[in-house]
Amino acid sequence: MVNAGVLNHPVTGELAVGFVARGHAGKLANLRARPQITVLFRSGWEWVAVEGTADLAGPDDLLEGMQPRDVQTLLREVYAAAVGGTVDDWAELDSTFAAERHTAVLVRPARIYSNPEES
Repeated sequence: MVNAGVLNHPVTGELAVGFVARGHAGKLANLRARPQITVLFRSGWEWVAVEGTADLAGPDDLLEGMQPRDVQTLLREVYAAAVGGTVDDWAELDSTFAAERHTAVLVRPARIYSNPEES
């Protein structure tokens, strides 16, 4: 389970779903091998699923069209979108991101669907 949010993709400018993953997370190894992903948002009995392709941007995954120096800014943007705000101490969070080799996962939606509305 992760916190995820919606933001503009840093390369394409299109809306994407983003979350931050620790560098040793198994999901990153899986996404490197097969970038297909589904992200599910749920509130009570209501849900929305987003299926698409994942782009990775982190110290071990340079996203084509981005410079390595832009990764820290992207991690901050994804984190802020996922938690719905900002943090009081970016320096501490940046240090954690670097030490744990965090990676931004950006889902480019191909299909979005949800549970049917009740009549």
